[in-house]
Amino acid sequence: MLYWLTGLSDGGDFFNLFRYITFRAGGAFMTALIFGFLFGPPLINVLRRRQGKGQPIRDDGPEGHLAKAGTPTMGGLLIVGALVTSTLLWARLDNPYVWMVLFVTLSFGLIGFADDYAKVSKQNTKGVPGRVRLLLGFLIAGIAAYWATLYHPEELQYRLALPVLKDTLLNMSVLFIPFAMFVIVGAANAVNLTDGLDGLAIMPVMIAGGTLGVIAYAVGRVDFTEYLDVHYVPGTGEILIFTAGLFGGGLGFLWYNAPPAAVFMGDTGSLALGGALGAIAVATKHEIVLGIVGGLFVVEALSVIIQVLYFKRTGKRVFLMAPIHHHYEKKGWAEPTIVIRFWIISLILAIIGLATLKVR
Repeated sequence: MLYWLTGLSDGGDFFNLFRYITFRAGGAFMTALIFGFLFGPPLINVLRRRQGKGQPIRDDGPEGHLAKAGTPTMGGLLIVGALVTSTLLWARLDNPYVWMVLFVTLSFGLIGFADDYAKVSKQNTKGVPGRVRLLLGFLIAGIAAYWATLYHPEELQYRLALPVLKDTLLNMSVLFIPFAMFVIVGAANAVNLTDGLDGLAIMPVMIAGGTLGVIAYAVGRVDFTEYLDVHYVPGTGEILIFTAGLFGGGLGFLWYNAPPAAVFMGDTGSLALGGALGAIAVATKHEIVLGIVGGLFVVEALSVIIQVLYFKRTGKRVFLMAPIHHHYEKKGWAEPTIVIRFWIISLILAIIGLATLKVR
């Protein structure tokens, strides 16, 4: 919205700053951060009053989690509110990729909100049936995948870009749409599975989001893409505004989610943020790089899949408990130790993901 102030500029005054994506990204970050600090306490108080007993705690989970009973959930409203407000304020609203990512974020956030509401109101851990969630998720992802493909340059449409390999595009034809749908839904559910300890999910989401924001800015500039030998996707640079808002909103939320958490993000936040990461990867043609940058989420999801399949086949478990962060809890690791070490792993993976921009 503030971008239109450039119409007041003669090219050499303050309003000219609004032409620059980097300046507006900084504004989006600060807006989202201040939003989180201002609205965090009143939102938590409202959630605490409305929810009473807070998020239901699984009886079969780690024993230490029983002490978290009464902690309110749906804290994802704070993050989503911060990043949507900052994006609408600072991004160019004529950019189709911005609206596509916002559409996925809000839609998955609504699914998560319905799930959280069902859990809190019924005081059980079941929520919305998994099949319903997946069906709605794939429907939203299908719309987003087609949306992104519609605005991709013709030479990139329905094609998968392979990292490291220079000028290599895999023509998937119509199969690209279901592939992109899987990326978005998979990212949403992988982040959802990771959100099991205080502060565990939000920092890796911020790291992955920040990394994808840098990638979006790079592939949206023709001079950068020529230097880096990556595919040029005009318009994606504006996604940096969204990821800056995500980072600022995430920090604001982490202030209250740091151990011991005053609020959980819930499915409202985890599904929305995971879906957003997947949507950004599809928009920027970096779907495979998302698997590297978000490698922690991949491992968390795989640990659940392996556990379920192996147990059905043998009646035995590979991990003491899945997702894998609970395995380390069962092994006696302290919660802050698991969280901080997983943050470190996320940062390392993000650096490796960024390196794929240059390694050709």
